[in-house]
Amino acid sequence: MILPPPNEFEIFSETLIIGAGACGMVAALAAEQSGQGVLVLERDEAPSGSTALSAGLIPASGTRWQKELEISDSVDLFIDDIQAKASKQNDNEVVSSIANASASVLEWLADEHGLNFSLVSDFDYPGHSRRRMHGLPSRSGKELIDALHNACNKKNIDIVCRAHVTGIFASNGIVRGVQITRPNGEIEVIGCHRLILACNGFGGNPQMVAEYMSDISGALYFGHGGNQGDAINWGVSLGADTRHLGAYQGHGNVAHPHGILISWAVISEGGFQVNTDGRRFWNEAQGYSEAARAVLDQKDGIAITIFDERIAKIARQFPDFRQAEALGAVRQANTLDELAAIMGLPSKMLAKTLSDIDKNREFPKDTFGRNFDLSLKLIAPYFAVRVTGALFHTQGGLVIDSVGRVKQKNGENMANLWAGGGAACGISGSGDSGYLSGNGLLTAVTLGRSAGLGNSI
Repeated sequence: MILPPPNEFEIFSETLIIGAGACGMVAALAAEQSGQGVLVLERDEAPSGSTALSAGLIPASGTRWQKELEISDSVDLFIDDIQAKASKQNDNEVVSSIANASASVLEWLADEHGLNFSLVSDFDYPGHSRRRMHGLPSRSGKELIDALHNACNKKNIDIVCRAHVTGIFASNGIVRGVQITRPNGEIEVIGCHRLILACNGFGGNPQMVAEYMSDISGALYFGHGGNQGDAINWGVSLGADTRHLGAYQGHGNVAHPHGILISWAVISEGGFQVNTDGRRFWNEAQGYSEAARAVLDQKDGIAITIFDERIAKIARQFPDFRQAEALGAVRQANTLDELAAIMGLPSKMLAKTLSDIDKNREFPKDTFGRNFDLSLKLIAPYFAVRVTGALFHTQGGLVIDSVGRVKQKNGENMANLWAGGGAACGISGSGDSGYLSGNGLLTAVTLGRSAGLGNSI
């Protein structure tokens, strides 16, 4: 809701940020460092957002952590990977700015704010031609959120929680402030010189999902319930342009019915998926985002992911996988026949499926277009988990320039409105297959920092 400004504001902040996820808190740290007065508004009881539900992994090229492991990478190669995954549908300047900023943002967070990043060096992510995924020790988004929150506290940055923004004050195309509603219904008004929208895709809004991405409508939503599309609607009401509203990150490896994310490492390291008939149904190497639709297209929207002990050891670095094991979602068997019985699969067909995979290892690609490495042949004991597809977060949003300034439909920048995170159009093209692993947090932290600074990184 866009409202006429009041005669005066109860509180005033030079830079006002809506959303205390990764994007919002990185923006706050950057704004504070540049000498701005900053205030962050968060509707939840504590900072969380979609970040807290993720593995907290951020891709970056040319980092010191890559160099320590003698991994040769470059910004140009990173750009090529991003654009190739999205079929070159992204804005070139935005992609270039984000890729160029990726290493410096992580090293800044490490050096200035004590975030203990390391490189995921034991398996590859789909679409990345180099190992460039960085995360904190627990490999959890909750740790990332807590670390950023602690950094904000050390800088005495005010984060006001349980502050639901319910309106934007604007006049003559300029944002003047916001209206917040407290849990008890009390309304407060806060003025600002500039506003950063660091909140909200629309994955939690079934109506918007049905309108813009009907192919995933009705699927399990694995994101934050507060993602109702408010930021996008505010921007549109202010005259902002939007792009790629049908883009999203899905995931085709969510344990069912447990609702626990299973790392895609179980696939990329040589595992595969079958339907309830024991048959493979697609090229799993394409990526976990498009896997959501592939799995949902199967009977009852269910697939079974199959791997072995070697792969399970890799996946155990992620707390979600360890939780899935503890809850019995991950099943183990000493023979393929035993595994088939446990998972309710036809034994002969499952055996044929694995035999066909092994036969095709000698060829560049199998009938689905996947290359199974000769060195990654599955051996007993075997593991399996029943999975479904899910929507994680939307990737389309407000059109921005290369540093996060929101653009009007005529191509001009809005006077004092910035966006990042789920509020901004990301770099994942127009659908689900353009999502390169880590794109969400990559844009959150890079655009968050540039928006916080108010200029180019």
